[in-house]
Amino acid sequence: MAEQLKAKMILDKSYEISKVDERIYGSFIEHLGRAVYGGFYEPGHPEADEQGFRKDVIELVKELNVPVVRYPGGNMVSAYNWEDGVGPKEERPRRLELAWRTIETNEVGTNEFVDWAKKVNAEVMMAVNLGTRGIDAARNLIEYTNHTKGTYWSDLRRSHGYEQPHNIKTWCLGNEMDGPWQVGQKTAAEYGKIAKETGKAMKLVDPGIELVACGSSHAGMPTFPEYDATTLDIAYEEVDYISLHQYYGNKANDPANYLAKNMEMDHFINTVTSTCDYIKAKHRSKKTMHLSFDEWNVWYHSNDQDKAIEPWSIAPPQLEDVYNFEDALLVGSMLITLLKHADRVKMACMAQLVNVIAPIMTENDGRSWKQTIFYPYMHASLYGRGISLKPVLSSPKYDSKEFTDVPYIDSAAVYDEESEAVTIFLVNKHLSEDIPLQADVRSFEGYSVVEHSVLEHEDLKAVNTAGHQAVQPHNRGEAALTDGKLEAVLKKTSWNVIRLKK
Repeated sequence: MAEQLKAKMILDKSYEISKVDERIYGSFIEHLGRAVYGGFYEPGHPEADEQGFRKDVIELVKELNVPVVRYPGGNMVSAYNWEDGVGPKEERPRRLELAWRTIETNEVGTNEFVDWAKKVNAEVMMAVNLGTRGIDAARNLIEYTNHTKGTYWSDLRRSHGYEQPHNIKTWCLGNEMDGPWQVGQKTAAEYGKIAKETGKAMKLVDPGIELVACGSSHAGMPTFPEYDATTLDIAYEEVDYISLHQYYGNKANDPANYLAKNMEMDHFINTVTSTCDYIKAKHRSKKTMHLSFDEWNVWYHSNDQDKAIEPWSIAPPQLEDVYNFEDALLVGSMLITLLKHADRVKMACMAQLVNVIAPIMTENDGRSWKQTIFYPYMHASLYGRGISLKPVLSSPKYDSKEFTDVPYIDSAAVYDEESEAVTIFLVNKHLSEDIPLQADVRSFEGYSVVEHSVLEHEDLKAVNTAGHQAVQPHNRGEAALTDGKLEAVLKKTSWNVIRLKK
């Protein structure tokens, strides 16, 4: 008879990784597909407010408690003139948008986006165009958004109805500048130089800002991690973060291998961290470079249908992945991976937020709903704030096509000192077996289980639609805590959130 699988864990409040920067629960809106037009902005919609923002979408974003949203791109930013999107709407030009080959109407621009972000209680992470433009446009934009008054660009903002500056704190210096798909692609040396000089000029306008340099577009780029090293070698003292982007898919329809892909994400983070530390040592710098994982998600379902889109249409449905249950499991494991690296990953953006590879979907003139990936993202954002702890986990393992020694159980834990709450996030990747977990939590004396939330479904391919939420969490998990020992059964292929309180 086969031995039963078991997982054991020790969770101690003194095993700290780092305080979690809440911005790891950020997201991203690009002028792409129906993210903006027909997504969060649809003036004729029955739910539209006085500015044309959909109130149903605002409520869903608020449920996710998104702290920061990156904008306006993405690939789109590399040929974007920010001036097109400010001032009277009737005077704004229509442009060919080169990244996704659509027409950009510019009805929504910087000021509208800042207004919308306030309504969802989020900060803005703004990207500048380092493809077709550079230092001049960037310094003008930050003067427009962040300078109080008395200069050309700040007074122009005030004439547009925004008396007070927006005080945008976090800025991305371009986007994926190593990519051959990028308008204005640059070598690492070219990019490092323009990033350094643009960052320098922007910090002269507003010394309080933080800057994110582009790292490699993904871990599979032929120049990774040399591109990151060269960029940082040139711009290390000017910038505060380096960016990472990564998407995963299951085209081979191999769930066991697919659910292990967060191991690749873990390796990617470790490699970029090592690269940063090498440059720090080389420069004998006292500054530690932090990581901004400002694009991450599952993306593959919509690849084929996107090839059929008519060029130069306005806000066509692009990158509209319909996520299934197994995607939600991988997203859960990716969130766990980010929490395990809370000491270095200080910002992260699930890409994107509405309609475009997104947790929230809408119909034009119609309903909005939550995709399967909405739930792990929401749980992590709501309960994953505080100190990231290091669970000492012993889990049974498996081998898949691409990965060896994959733990069946992924886990992260967060201790919120203020509310004296502990949350343990767990994914069971086993395709057919429930796995009992026994955890030693003696350092949390006087605690009890307040909730064991589970996301599970018999069908890995189950999806949510406007009319039917097939995949949603329930609170019928049976975790129990007695005498410092936590016991739970982690159902096969499930995402678990166990919350303890004093």
